[in-house]
Amino acid sequence: MNKDKRIAILTRLREHNPHPTTELEYNSSFELLIAVLLSAQATDVGVNKATRKLFAAANTPAAMLALGVDGVKEYIKTIGLFNAKAENIIKTCTILVNQHQGAVPEDREALEALPGVGRKTANVVLNTAFGWPTIAVDTHIFRVANRTKFAPGKTVRAVEDRLEKVIPAEFKVDAHHWFILHGRYTCIARKPRCGSCLIEDLCEFKQKTSDEV
Repeated sequence: MNKDKRIAILTRLREHNPHPTTELEYNSSFELLIAVLLSAQATDVGVNKATRKLFAAANTPAAMLALGVDGVKEYIKTIGLFNAKAENIIKTCTILVNQHQGAVPEDREALEALPGVGRKTANVVLNTAFGWPTIAVDTHIFRVANRTKFAPGKTVRAVEDRLEKVIPAEFKVDAHHWFILHGRYTCIARKPRCGSCLIEDLCEFKQKTSDEV
């Protein structure tokens, strides 16, 4: 895919959704971090359902520590892998309190040192909470980047690196959200909804469908 076509895609996505954001519900960088930790192998809808009650009870690292592992489990037991996630949340909160004065660090290395936080989670927090031009490649972005030929790559990191290289600076902060939402609702895994796709004429996917939403 050439540069002009990529810019046309990004421009169209921006015109359709000028101020995209995550569908996870949060009111602070800490709540966002916890929500993203919980979102692994879970839906945003399921995470939001659990965190509404969890954050009402504990929305700071200190308050979360007061709940303890078993207390956290009670709030998140409807989410997959909740046992391991509860352990990681408490370990993360301990580090935040002891090493970062209870604040979420605006630093990739410090974020990735937190239990359960990998590169993708760090990218989401840096992008959404702090406005960094990072791109967290999840299954949706990986699929869209490869299927459209916008930024093909065999691995998640290869796609991330390619996106970082080909997306102009003016689009970079919001690109993460545009691609996730496009993959979640239009360029879906089993059968893309090409008939109702905003960028269908620019996409280089050869097996397009005529189905609409």
